Order: sequence, then C-alpha cells, then structure tokens
Amino acid sequence: MSIDARVNARVAEVTDRIARRSHDSRARYLDRISAAAATPVRRRLGCANQAHAFAACGTHDKKLMQDGHVPSLGIVTAYNDMLSAHQPYERFPELIRQSAREAGGVAQVAGGVPAMCDGITQGEAGMELSLFSRDVIALSTAVALSHQTFDAAVFLGICDKIVPGLVIGALSFGHLPAVFIPSGPMTSGLGNEAKAKIRQDYAEGKLGREALLEAEAQAYHGPGTCTFYGTANTNQMLMEIMGLQLPGASFVNPNTPLRDELTRTAAKRALSLTALGNQYSPIGRMLDERAFVNGIIGLHATGGSTNLTLHMVAMGAAAGLTLTWDDFADLASVTPLIARIYPNGSADVNHFHAAGGMSLLMRELLAAGLLHRDVTTVCGDGLEAYLQEPALGVEGTLTWHDGPVASGDPAVLRGTTEPFQTTGGLRVLTGNLGRAVIKTSAVASERHIIEAPARVFHSQNNLQKAFAAGELVGDFVAVVRFQGPKANGMPELHKLMPPLGSLQDRGLKVALVTDGRLSGASGKVPAAIHVTPEAADGGAIARIRDGDVVRLDAAAGRLEVLVDSSEWANRAVARADLSAAHVGVGRELFSFFRERVSCADTGASVFAG
Repeated sequence: MSIDARVNARVAEVTDRIARRSHDSRARYLDRISAAAATPVRRRLGCANQAHAFAACGTHDKKLMQDGHVPSLGIVTAYNDMLSAHQPYERFPELIRQSAREAGGVAQVAGGVPAMCDGITQGEAGMELSLFSRDVIALSTAVALSHQTFDAAVFLGICDKIVPGLVIGALSFGHLPAVFIPSGPMTSGLGNEAKAKIRQDYAEGKLGREALLEAEAQAYHGPGTCTFYGTANTNQMLMEIMGLQLPGASFVNPNTPLRDELTRTAAKRALSLTALGNQYSPIGRMLDERAFVNGIIGLHATGGSTNLTLHMVAMGAAAGLTLTWDDFADLASVTPLIARIYPNGSADVNHFHAAGGMSLLMRELLAAGLLHRDVTTVCGDGLEAYLQEPALGVEGTLTWHDGPVASGDPAVLRGTTEPFQTTGGLRVLTGNLGRAVIKTSAVASERHIIEAPARVFHSQNNLQKAFAAGELVGDFVAVVRFQGPKANGMPELHKLMPPLGSLQDRGLKVALVTDGRLSGASGKVPAAIHVTPEAADGGAIARIRDGDVVRLDAAAGRLEVLVDSSEWANRAVARADLSAAHVGVGRELFSFFRERVSCADTGASVFAG
C-alpha cells in the first residue's frame, strides 16, 4: 500500500502499521469476498427460489426480476416509530423503490433489524442489552442478505449501536456495494445547556418531576436524531467521512424535500455501483485501513462519542483489520479539536451544519494532511466530492455546489490552525488500573487531573442513594465497577452525571472511574470509562477499596491507584453477586453474550471473544 505524500507523517505511520498488523487477516477477508463476487448467486438460483423472491412484487417489478438482467437492491431497515431518529424511515422504502424503477432496477425490503432507544432505557434494566444489540443487528443484517438475491444494499439506520451493527453485517457480505442513508437530526428544541441545568436541579431536589418532564419533552420534541453530539450523530459524521453516505447527507432535517431527494439519489447511486455496471465498488474493498483512519481522525476532530472506541475496533475486525486503542491515542496526538458541539460546547448539530458542517470539516482536515484523500467512496475515487454540499435546484432537482471555505460561526467550527485544543477530543489512559478512555473535549482543562480518595460502588443506583443521603462530601473519585460487558452488558451510566455534576459545581474535585460506558453524551465531569480488564474478569478495578487514592491524569494519559505496589499485587479482588442483572427484561436470553464477549479494547464483541 502506498500512502499519499501529503498525509501527515504520524497519520501515515499509524495507517501503515494497521496494514502490516492486519496483512494476513485482511488478505483472507479479501479472498473471501472475491470468491463471493465471482459467483453471482442471484442468476443461478433455482426457478422456485427466484419465484419466491418476486412473488409479492407488483407486475412491473416482477417482470424485471423474472428477466434477471436488472440490478436488484436490498433495503435493510432499522425502522420503528418509537425512536425519533428512525420514525422518518417509514416513508423511505417507497421512495427507494420508486427511484430504483426510475434507474431501471428493483428494490425490496430485505429485512428489518432491531433498534432500541438508549434514551428510553437509560438507567433501566433494558440498557444492559444495549451494547449486545449491536451484534444482534449484525446477525439480523446477515439474515436479511442471506437470500443472495441482491446486487447491492442500502442501509437505513442512524443511532447508537445500530449503524455499527449494520456495518459489521454489511461487511460480512463485503462483495456487495452498500450505501448508508441517514434520516437527519430533529430541529433544535430546548437548548442542551438549559436541559442539563434542569436535570441537575432535579437531582438536587430544586425542581419536581413535572418540570423535568416538560423540559425533556421540549428538548426531544420531534422526528430525527437527538441534536446533541452523542453516538447517533457521531455515527453520521463517521459514515460520511468514511465515504458510505452521500456528501452533505448527515445533518439535513427529516421530512424535507432535500432529505427526500438525497434518499432517492442514494438509492440510484447504490444501483450504479453493482457488478452489473462499470463502477463496481463493494463495501469490503472500500473500507480499508485508510477509510478507518479517516474515521478515527473525524472522531477526534469533532470530540465524538467514546462508544466509537468500541465500535470501530469491532467494525474493523469485520473487514479483516486489527485496530487498537494505541492507534486512537497516536492519531489523537496530531488531530486538533475543531468542533464544539454539545456536550463539548453549547451548540447542537444543526448549528454545526449551519456553520459549515461536514464539507468544511473535511476541507480543513484535508488541507492539514490529516485525511487520506485517495480512498474509494460511494461517490467514486477520492474525497473531493465531499467538499460539496447538496441543494435543490429548479423543479426540485438535486444539485451540488462547493461548500464554504470559512466557518460561519468560529465558536462552533473552526480551522485547524486555530483549534479549540491542539489534540483530539478523546484520550487513552493506562496505568496499574488497566486501560481506559476519557473524553477530554467536554471537560475544563483544570479538571484534566484529579487525585482523590476512592468511593466504591457496584451500581449507579447506589451512588445516587449516597448522594441523596448527603453522604458524598469532600473530594473523591467515584469507582463504579461490575458494569463491564461480562458483568452486565456494559450499560451507559448517564444517571451518574447530574449528581456528580452538582457536587463538582459545589467546588468539589470529583471524577468517575468505571468499566461501564457513558457514550458521546458524557459531560463536564472527568470520567475514565471502559476500564479493562473489567471487574468481573478479575481486573485491577476490582481491587480498589474505599479510601485508596486514585489519580486520573488526562494530560499524561495515566490512570493509577496510589497504593504500595507489593500490597496492591497481593490484594484480593472483590466479588459481586450479579445474578439480579442476569434475569428479567430479556437479560436471561443473553447469557451466551456475557460468556462470549471480548474485552472493551477489542470491541466488546461476541464475534471476537
């Protein structure tokens, strides 16, 4: 593999070592998808098999499929009308079918995948299925595509575990072209800072439940993704910067003429990439080490979700690529933070889009040599198309024009020469507690180093009870353990943030250390998350006792407990009765996942365990 000389030396070095480390597994993967591409299964299916495939189609589509010489497009959808982000997908299949006919092809819904809402399950038992749902989605995607009757596929998904699961599933059919189609963010509602303040006031007993519910309803008020920069919107950035979405498609609001035209165009584009034409572009070859490095750079430059430190490792493995947290750390050291989107600032993704959005972000990163431009995307070779933005021309036709060359709001998005901080928004921590991840972009620099006695909890509920009882006084590091993937599925622990934020606002030095997750919505409290090895696996976090001094140093990338080394080595690990977390709300069905799942730094995946 040759790397463009314009690419930053550290970026080139990391890319090269991923390629060398992954040489054998990547070669095996490419051989496998080449073999699949060499046998166009759809055309050699038996007559009964083919008849089943088009039995329910309308007359026009049935005739085309029976002829067998037109491209067939599979739709894999995560539609449900419970998720605000996915409710708009109800209309998409018909838009896609119409567009396929216009392009001389056919489209069918191949299958659906589950899509749970982390906002609804936050702090509840169902959250313990959230991370595992990613691998269930990958399996469901494989089931949808296993009919082997499609020449390409489009994927309708946007939120947390859903996009990574779809990518993993799509890569298992890596010989097929794939285009991802977002639904876009909801329009701006109650501001994120105001929402966070109301949550904190409620935690402190200053507001009642009625006021809290009203505020939440004003924040989450319509169709589309939540407007803060959590995992859902990080996913959209990622799919665009990795070349799996149309340029400028990420942050166009749902149910608008422009969004509908982008959906139609994406369907036609997918049909143009099949092996039946001259632009064959299978996803398995598109997503190489350069595309993944571009994704990690985008993650750092925007201060994106910590969940992607799990998901990108798992996604890379599905393409035969071995990514490590060291790769994330080394790329963070040369990637400036150039976006401020809540919780990294006060703006939401609509403000980011208006300030210049993805085209300006990519223009700046390309100019600084931080992106590989010589990649293959759904728009062809190179990233130049992604410096353009979509618009509606005369008679509602989709047109493209050059994106802005300067930010419309430097408080939200700016150039690489004047960044918000000189390194990326995520940092990897190491030390005698193992390895962890911290999101620094939302934390004030004076809180990047916290040294304080530990207060140990085995659930977020226990910490909340201690807060309500007034027991949390003085500086402390909250250690919330037995929250890893083997313990209980590695839930997000956002209900910790209001009480810890309140204590921090009172002037205390507080931090969080946990083997659980927080995602992109983690806020102003320094939090070392994804600690691995986890407590349930005998990790060092299980040795901590109340009163041990813990040092979290995001500046130096260290996470340590300051205990005599000989005592520490001989200290017994704590145990926890986790049986209550293994039954109810479907959790008993996931015992295999808890037994099989790999550790956090290898993707917390049942496919890698």
